[in-house]
Amino acid sequence: MAADEMKDSILLSVKKMLGLTEEYDAFDLDIITHINSVFTILTQIGVGPSNGFMIEDKTAIWTNFIKDMSLYHLVKSYMVLKVRLLFDPPISSAALECCKTQANEYEWRLKTMAEIQEVMEDGNSNSD
Repeated sequence: MAADEMKDSILLSVKKMLGLTEEYDAFDLDIITHINSVFTILTQIGVGPSNGFMIEDKTAIWTNFIKDMSLYHLVKSYMVLKVRLLFDPPISSAALECCKTQANEYEWRLKTMAEIQEVMEDGNSNSD
């Protein structure tokens, strides 16, 4: 099932997790802008294509950005949480702080996993 999920549209899956329907497109430009901002953060911490990534519409799918199943769910959760914080942050200061803390944890974990993968890839290329 997760492999099928990776073929989902990035925009549509983020919209769904934000509680928006596919047909409701009034905020698509805002959401796409926030998604692309989060992709920039992910690129800076070493996740995804090294030359960056961005979407323009609903045709981009998760496998265009990430091939690694071990990172997929964390990337998707991080994306939705960061977009929610930018697009529709919680009103309660306690809920806002909780979301920020969770986003920071996801970011740390993704960065750590990317660094480990880089070391493993470097080690494999050095053993040739």
